[in-house]
Amino acid sequence: MEDSRKRKRPDDYFGDWKQREALAEGMIPLVGALAREKNVKTYIYGKSIVNQSVLDIMRTHRYVRQIEENEISEFETFPIIKEMARMNLGPAHIDVGRIAVNYYDRGEGQGLSIEEYVEQVVGDLVGATDKPVAQPVDVVLYGFGRIGRLMARILIDKTDGGEGLRLRAIVTRRGKAPNDLVKRASLLRRDSVHGAFNGTIRVDEERQSFVANGSEVRVIYADDPSTIDYTEYGINNAIVVDNTGVWRDEAGLSQHLKSKGVAKVVLTAPGKGNLKNIVAGVNNDIIDENDRIISAASCTTNAIVPPLKVVDDRFGIAAGHVETVHAYTNDQNLIDNYHKAERRGRSAALNMVLTETGAAKAVGKVLPHLDGRLTGNAIRVPTPNVSMAILNLTLKTETTRDEMNEFMREMALHSPLRKQIDYSNSSEVVSSDFVGSRHACIYDAQATIVNGKQAVLYLWYDNEFGYSCQVHRILEQMAGIQYKKYPKDN
Repeated sequence: MEDSRKRKRPDDYFGDWKQREALAEGMIPLVGALAREKNVKTYIYGKSIVNQSVLDIMRTHRYVRQIEENEISEFETFPIIKEMARMNLGPAHIDVGRIAVNYYDRGEGQGLSIEEYVEQVVGDLVGATDKPVAQPVDVVLYGFGRIGRLMARILIDKTDGGEGLRLRAIVTRRGKAPNDLVKRASLLRRDSVHGAFNGTIRVDEERQSFVANGSEVRVIYADDPSTIDYTEYGINNAIVVDNTGVWRDEAGLSQHLKSKGVAKVVLTAPGKGNLKNIVAGVNNDIIDENDRIISAASCTTNAIVPPLKVVDDRFGIAAGHVETVHAYTNDQNLIDNYHKAERRGRSAALNMVLTETGAAKAVGKVLPHLDGRLTGNAIRVPTPNVSMAILNLTLKTETTRDEMNEFMREMALHSPLRKQIDYSNSSEVVSSDFVGSRHACIYDAQATIVNGKQAVLYLWYDNEFGYSCQVHRILEQMAGIQYKKYPKDN
């Protein structure tokens, strides 16, 4: 079918670029005001364009070419954003990329101008006063390592008008350096993998806090999670995110609930015993409003469960093996030294280290019907971030490589799991290309192998940032935060 949206090659590439650049620049204050003043978050195919640079916004437009196999232009999205900014909208998440494609490509809103179509799509949001949550929800990060600092970045970046989750404090052990607070803030400000903090940070030593993009975050030193009185810091009914991994069962994590000001706890590691292990997008529907402690499972479990679910739903999985090629972690030694675990005592920077992973077994806690069908192992490799999971699956139904790839592309674009599954169709990508991915995993279509009922699928995942985004999605649900999403049919 001929595509009415396909733009002709411009006579002047540079002139065309400058026009689109000007439109992207014009989007920035409109998108910023929508987020700050109206709590309206603007996306293009799931990628936020809030607090993004001109070039970031233009790259996001270009990204749609890969997944929709067609262009989407600033000429098409700018009128939508301009109309949204004019309207008196209530809080929502609005995907202007999908609105543009529905209008220009799929023929929705025939006979209407783009402005009239936007009013039709989001009309019931005009004048809406319902907030995503009755009042802001306090968050405390217990532990300030790799995941803790990335969670801080995400929470601060998404503060906007301050009506949702508010990072109020971090808890850590006091370091030996006299300028411990300055050092903690510096680690948040600069990151060797993820780059500089997007904003400003200043330290207030008198109040034992740092101020990041206007949000004051108190720094609390403690060794015992049950002895802190958070109400002394003005923190109430908080959700504590335990990033330490020291306590993984209900008894240990319940210590947080003994502290004044704490309402709920989220563990950023696989939970033991009867704790619910949640993968956002897959089994988060089992979170009950009365749940006080839950686990966000592991980064690898979050990476493999979404594709396993959709593949099992479509083709059926009889058996399989998960091999994880995982970036080294702080648990390993920088140089050879004693370690209680097998092989992990050898230098992480110099060796591939064969180890075990509980991710395959953990799948059974999230998708019980797959319990016992998967085995798993892991290889730690000398890279600091971004890992790969290789799913070697025996399917119940025969398929082809093309059919599998098209199915996964559809899941990444249009399924309820599109925030969890991303799609790459480039034969040139490598691990560093996925640093900063907000998805639980990225399906590599070029690497797929299918032979009848045998399929080998390759999944990249940012085991730090992508996982932290999954934790944030669970946090929002635990806090009762619900945004209206547009367009509604997506």
